[in-house]
Amino acid sequence: MNSSIVTEFMILGLTQKPELQRILFIVFLFIYLVAFLGNMLIVIAIIYNTSLHTPMYVLLLALAIVDTICTTSIIPKILETMLTSRKTISYGGCMSQLFFFTWSLGAEMVLFTTMAYDRYVAICFPLRYSAIMNHYMCVALLSIVMAIAVTNSWVHTGLILRLTFCGSNTIDHFFCEIPPLLALSCSPVRVNEVMVYVADITLAVGDFTLTCISYSFIIVAILRIRTTEGKRKAFSTCSSHLIVVSLYYSPVIYTYIRPASSYTFEKDKVVAALYTLVTPTLNPIVYSFRNKDMQAGIRKVFAFLKH
Repeated sequence: MNSSIVTEFMILGLTQKPELQRILFIVFLFIYLVAFLGNMLIVIAIIYNTSLHTPMYVLLLALAIVDTICTTSIIPKILETMLTSRKTISYGGCMSQLFFFTWSLGAEMVLFTTMAYDRYVAICFPLRYSAIMNHYMCVALLSIVMAIAVTNSWVHTGLILRLTFCGSNTIDHFFCEIPPLLALSCSPVRVNEVMVYVADITLAVGDFTLTCISYSFIIVAILRIRTTEGKRKAFSTCSSHLIVVSLYYSPVIYTYIRPASSYTFEKDKVVAALYTLVTPTLNPIVYSFRNKDMQAGIRKVFAFLKH
């Protein structure tokens, strides 16, 4: 049973300087609008266009939904704390934010691996792609993503709910994340740290390894392409995917693999911005807007809206 004394938390944010807060408000608002509108455009385009109802685009649809939930669970509250003098979040609000963020974190990591597998099958086994990545396989993969994400979120949120917060209620971060909450706890956090470490090794390191293995096979297949133009386009797509994936996994692994006593929040806040703000904004550009079929689907949506 939760025996917490703290009923709300104070969020310090990225900076306490008023002049910087005004600039950051504009930056965060811009990031949120780009991420939200970009991902929602992908969702609408894929749902509206039946030609995009294929495994690859269904996975992109899932990624867009996950990114929308991730940014929406964090950025509106950041904007509120910057715009008003109210810099607090209720205990329940903090736990809700933690749950949805942890869910989206787990879902995104497994989705990246699933998408890499989909591309591996498409490029390395093109003739068998339709047989392997059929409707049932797609449903099975998305079910696995959801099951892992929900389990990951329930475990970590449940363990945080067991902690007692009886001292300072000031979160030295821009949202409710596991590391700063563990640093505030009055009760032992050893079990939490062990579970975070296990999740980091299995989900972050494990998924990153599997994703890199898939792309290694893809690169080998690309090297067999005879045309220089074909190789150039394939390498361009592959390298941009790997950069975004690395930008996501690297800071996540760095943040969660350490014990609570070693956190340095001034630096860690900047690191957290990479996987909470930057990657969800880049995903639509890298994975979808550069795709010709996706561009055609988006044009159809705009044509429909005009009429």
